[in-house]
Amino acid sequence: MPGGKSSGEHARNFLFSEALAQPKVMATQGTSSGSASSPATSPPLEAKDRILQEIAAVGHRLETMDARISDLTIAFSSIWADIAGFRKTVHNLDQRLTSMEEHVAAPAGQEAELRSLRTKVTDLEDRSRRDNICLFGIPEHKEGSDIKSFLKTLLPELTRLEYSPPLELQ
Repeated sequence: MPGGKSSGEHARNFLFSEALAQPKVMATQGTSSGSASSPATSPPLEAKDRILQEIAAVGHRLETMDARISDLTIAFSSIWADIAGFRKTVHNLDQRLTSMEEHVAAPAGQEAELRSLRTKVTDLEDRSRRDNICLFGIPEHKEGSDIKSFLKTLLPELTRLEYSPPLELQ
């Protein structure tokens, strides 16, 4: 409102100024015959007091309403602050959800990486077996309790080669 007044203050001031602007009609002292002024020209003093009391009561009610409006304004400010906090929280949650959806939607790229890693593991396992020898056709448990000495005698017989230096088995 102009002048920094609330609507309640403005209305209250208007009512008070209207009440004060009315000319006070004083009861005239009687004429020589002792007659009083006629009631049609001025209201009795009681009615004026009652009107002024009503105006004061309206003013008090307006002040009460102003206080309640002020309390409501403070409450609404608090609610708006809470809403702003909730908006920020919802925004953060939305960003996290979007990030998780992107992460879940990307298994195709991860699947290709998984295939590549499996290929590398298989290659490394194959490379670690390069020094190994597989012998087929030897009956089970033919080696006895000492497999190293069994192979040291069996391999030269099978290959018909002499090994210099002698075979070393790990």
